[in-house]
Amino acid sequence: MVTFTSIDFNHMALIKTLLGKTPKLGKNCFLTENATVVGDVIMGNDCSVWFNAVIRGDVHYIKIGNKVNVQDGAIIHATYKKSPTNIGNNVSIGHNAMVHGCTVKDNVLIGMGAIVMDDVVIESNSIIAAGAIVTKGTHVESGCVYAGTPAKKIKEVDTNLLEGEINRIAESYLMYSGWYKN
Repeated sequence: MVTFTSIDFNHMALIKTLLGKTPKLGKNCFLTENATVVGDVIMGNDCSVWFNAVIRGDVHYIKIGNKVNVQDGAIIHATYKKSPTNIGNNVSIGHNAMVHGCTVKDNVLIGMGAIVMDDVVIESNSIIAAGAIVTKGTHVESGCVYAGTPAKKIKEVDTNLLEGEINRIAESYLMYSGWYKN
């Protein structure tokens, strides 16, 4: 006979006050047990932060809009007193992506393993392909897909990509977080 140990699945994520700044989370946000959110972070409504993701507002502020998902292993950080991180609404940050000291506008998909560096501006309705490296100061045009190392524009986002990828993934993560809440 196998005996199972009872596991408490109601552990809280690490939400840490630092230098007098406590993260502020909007309504209906979901953070896994080992997600970490530190310091000067403001997160909108309907966001999710997944396993081993880190949002570290220790050296500058991080502002995150509504319906943003920060997937497993992703890191969001900033540059000390120089480059904050601003993320709009309906944004998906893929597994193991790094978003650092930049501005990401609305309806953006940042693919798995992508790196977005300081002072980058990603305009709305754009996709950063998996594994892309968006170098410091790059301006990603609205409605475009950027890929490669360094990332360059490879095509424009059509309706299929906007609905089939950007919006689908954001909606899916809202659904997935509901599974964990029940």
